[in-house]
Amino acid sequence: MGSRCELQLYLPDSKQSEPIFRELIGEVSRLEEKYSRYKQTSVISAINAAAGRGAPTIIDAETAQLFDYADALYVQSDGMFDITSGVLRQAWDFRSGQLPSDAAIDDTLPLIGWRKVARGPDHIYLPRAGMQVDFGGFAKEYAVDVVTTRCLDLGVEHGIVNLGGDVRVVGPHPDGSPWRVGIQHPRSSDETIAVVELDQGAVATSGDYERFMVVDGKRYCHLLDPRTGRSLQSSLASVSVLANNCLVAGSFSTLAMLQSEAADEWLLSSGLPHLTVDQSLSVNGTIGRTSTAAA
Repeated sequence: MGSRCELQLYLPDSKQSEPIFRELIGEVSRLEEKYSRYKQTSVISAINAAAGRGAPTIIDAETAQLFDYADALYVQSDGMFDITSGVLRQAWDFRSGQLPSDAAIDDTLPLIGWRKVARGPDHIYLPRAGMQVDFGGFAKEYAVDVVTTRCLDLGVEHGIVNLGGDVRVVGPHPDGSPWRVGIQHPRSSDETIAVVELDQGAVATSGDYERFMVVDGKRYCHLLDPRTGRSLQSSLASVSVLANNCLVAGSFSTLAMLQSEAADEWLLSSGLPHLTVDQSLSVNGTIGRTSTAAA
């Protein structure tokens, strides 16, 4: 999944460890093969390759449900969370240290627009050549939930699933103590800015530090406005959200980043425990049992 992934499980019988871990890792691999845009044989690659060619791509029920979820995120965010906006990567290269030209951005904008996509319960079609869809905004979180559910099916009662920093616990430690999950400091990759204790549920973080560049003293992050093609200038450096499942935690943390100054009020209205870090590194939120590091 292009990131560090970790499973820590307590198993009553050590003989079970190899087949259980093999099955769980296989499930992660299945989802990566199925939904990664980097895999030429993935469903996502097939859909994108068929764009503008006149024939829809047949999809299964799992994929259809994920597109339904993407649609819900689009509505919830007033169009800011748009899984067709990945084509902006063609204009934005955060490793270059150079801003894209207006022309490069303008060339991609006609290829963006979730409402342009034609889909049904078993098919999807991108009407214009060059259009793309991408599950990168929630695929890892979905995989975390799938693996956690499989752990429970296999009788695992204590453990933690961590796929690239998206975390869900499978009950507490056997002695009842919670798992301690570090929240990355948005300005120092080897530090934490907070520690959250979890004995159930999930935590996910979105931030402006995942991909960014600084040009003429101004920070430009990977969160791009699908309406303008420009980098969002959020008042927040990161948002962490706790939820019963990782898909909701990850989605709401991203949506909150898009909300910028209104994020805390919006998250309070959602009822989800959260922690926000603004550009001055002030920490706010409603997460309990949290210790914050010095900024």
